[in-house]
Amino acid sequence: MALVPQKIRMSIIDDLLSSAYNLPDSPVNQLRVGLFWTGVYGAHLGLASTQNDATCCFAQEVNGVGALHTKSVSELSQFLRSQHPVEASIGMAALNALIPIDAFPNIELNARDVLVERGRGKNVATIGHFPFTDVLRGVAAQTWVLELNPNPGDVPAERAPELLPQADVIGLTATTLLNGTFENLAKYFPAHALVVMLGPTTPLSPVLFDYGVSILGGSVVDDPLTVLHYIEQGTALHKIPGLRRVTIAR
Repeated sequence: MALVPQKIRMSIIDDLLSSAYNLPDSPVNQLRVGLFWTGVYGAHLGLASTQNDATCCFAQEVNGVGALHTKSVSELSQFLRSQHPVEASIGMAALNALIPIDAFPNIELNARDVLVERGRGKNVATIGHFPFTDVLRGVAAQTWVLELNPNPGDVPAERAPELLPQADVIGLTATTLLNGTFENLAKYFPAHALVVMLGPTTPLSPVLFDYGVSILGGSVVDDPLTVLHYIEQGTALHKIPGLRRVTIAR
């Protein structure tokens, strides 16, 4: 089965940061690292899932913590290269704050609906559980949920090389960019598959199209102060005011 040819010149993180190199920079107006979401507010508000795998007693301190608001958004975006999970989250939010929100044609559409509609009667693979996994299982011919810690009905993540090439539709989040698993997974995207990256972390950058992604389902923040208010109070961003779900297609 033909697979999508992959870039080997640079890593996906290098490519994303390089594509933002000449974008207008701005001071960091506000920075919030919430329980589930991180927001960097420059010219506009960029979001990323907060990654953390340590309790406070054993956590490594974020580099420059206490003075991060004195940096520019571009400087914070370099944290995306970090192996520290919270720093990487800050870096992704900063990158999303650099990418112009109206630079590419987009439609106000939740990528969840795209996965459900395009997955009807097809083989669907998702990287991890989505809130709508049961809906997918109800409409798809076959649904494979790849999990590091599988629940009943899931399949172990190590079966990705076997199952992804068989999928007609693949769903994954931009968390795969933060934890370094995206490029290995992308090697197994079949050329015929519709690959959807979804969630507010998703960079609305056409760079991802070069790596086999078909549709980017991200977010646009119309009311930054309200969204930051929700972040600092521990929101899961399932449904809050001031946040629109949008998609751009390859």
